[in-house]
Amino acid sequence: MLEEMRIRSLGVIDDAVVELSPGFTAVTGETGAGKTMVVTSLGLLLGGRADPALVRIGADKAVVEGRITVSAGASAVVRAEEAGAELDDGALLISRTVSAEGRSRAHVGGRSVPVGLLADLADDLVAVHGQTDQQGLLKLSRQRQALDRYAGDAVAGPLAKYAEAYRRLRAVSVELEEIVTRARERAQEADMLRYGLDEVAGVEPRAGEDVELAEEAERLGHAEALSSAATAAHAALAGNPEDPEGIDAATLVAGAQRALDAVRSHDPALAALADRIGEIGILLGDVAGELAGYADDLDADPLRLSAVEERRAALGALTRKYGEDVASVLAWAEQSAARLTELDGDDERIDELTAERDALRTELGGLAQALTDARAEAAERFAAAVTAELASLAMPHARVSFDIRQTEDPEGVEVGGRTVAYGPSGADEVELLLAPHPGAPPRPIAKGASGGELSRVMLAVEVVFAGTDPVPTYLFDEVDAGVGGKAAVEIGRRLARLAKSAQVVVVTHLPQVAAFADRQLLVEKTNDGSVTRSGVKVLEGEERIRELSRMLAGQEDSETARAHAEELLATARADG
Repeated sequence: MLEEMRIRSLGVIDDAVVELSPGFTAVTGETGAGKTMVVTSLGLLLGGRADPALVRIGADKAVVEGRITVSAGASAVVRAEEAGAELDDGALLISRTVSAEGRSRAHVGGRSVPVGLLADLADDLVAVHGQTDQQGLLKLSRQRQALDRYAGDAVAGPLAKYAEAYRRLRAVSVELEEIVTRARERAQEADMLRYGLDEVAGVEPRAGEDVELAEEAERLGHAEALSSAATAAHAALAGNPEDPEGIDAATLVAGAQRALDAVRSHDPALAALADRIGEIGILLGDVAGELAGYADDLDADPLRLSAVEERRAALGALTRKYGEDVASVLAWAEQSAARLTELDGDDERIDELTAERDALRTELGGLAQALTDARAEAAERFAAAVTAELASLAMPHARVSFDIRQTEDPEGVEVGGRTVAYGPSGADEVELLLAPHPGAPPRPIAKGASGGELSRVMLAVEVVFAGTDPVPTYLFDEVDAGVGGKAAVEIGRRLARLAKSAQVVVVTHLPQVAAFADRQLLVEKTNDGSVTRSGVKVLEGEERIRELSRMLAGQEDSETARAHAEELLATARADG
């Protein structure tokens, strides 16, 4: 239950506290006094859009704070506590701040939270029914949504299955259309891939081959210089047979080792150096041997160099088209082979997708039929409930019904033996009809009802919803617009009955409705045009009679209006 709201710097309201109570509370006041700001404030607390234009001129921000008592273990409490909120003596404290620059902040239970959490909590705490909802219900899509909402799980179950099948059908149809419409492009792509793969297969590149061939080409291109250098290095290390008198490194190292070996027994340090010189001699011998082998094995055959360059040219032709090196070419070939397999399987894929599409259309038709049946059953109950409410709203002979129909479409799905159009919510068009009196044909409510009748029909719909919504508080924002006289009295009576099982807050301009309230709040401006803390007050006794008189005749002191106001209050008390 909503206990109170504090509103600061919002619209015409400077700083005011709205104290609410269980049962039926009516919020009244002259036009422009700020009654709408009460609804706007609650909307902000429920996660509504933050409009910086709402901030009072001269203020840097608007603040709305609310205190809502909640039942322990309720889903709203669980979600709030998951966000870190704490209860205050069994109540949830919610605040919303809107800056003049447009920034918005929300707090729940002392913890800063995303604004989206407020909207989640609102589903379990407060249901708002206003003139915007009335206008929205004139749309066919909203009427179908209203029926589905009333039907509950009976429609929600098959609708979820239908939606999943519908999404899959859309995906399959898009893929099938793409394959079919792009058949020529895909055939051209396949030919290009096939040509490239044949070209790569003809060359048969090997991973790393381009690097190896580059090294070999470099070596063959400088074979004479490499051979001369290796021969000269070998002669320097091991001597030249053609110059027996020449001095080489191996001979010099051997001489040094012999000189040290002669005295090594006298000093271990010198012996160690002699060993190291011996190791040098061994290393020189190994290197000299490898140099001799290198020079003997060096291939200076011009034919081999030509073959290497020819192979490199073949590989280069591939890397110019399919990758920066042979490894990239091989990766392209692997990917292209997989893509070619996919493209070559188009005919098979088309058959598979066509079969799946046909199966899904059949399944969708069955699910659409189940939705139609569930909606038809719920429509009878919904229409009966709304019709019963209309009887309580001074329309005893009015009858409400639903027209559930489908539109023929050769490209649609089969429902009830007909091929009909379908969409994401099924194949049904749902329209609310009204027959205002016996003998009148049922007509769409937008065309078959006067302004006052439309308001009562919409109020009846909202009251039926209120009976099914598991929330403790309902706010009705001038849903009695366009109604007067006896009908207004019946609206007040009906809202009072609803308030016996829930908290009901009604913003109204009708004294006949306000008279049935358990509590009446007056919103009034001060001389400077603002609503202050003293501008929202509870009316009792004489003050309430004066306000009802003003609402009746525009004159608080009119004796006739006073008598009528007292009569309204007496009627309401007798009814209660």
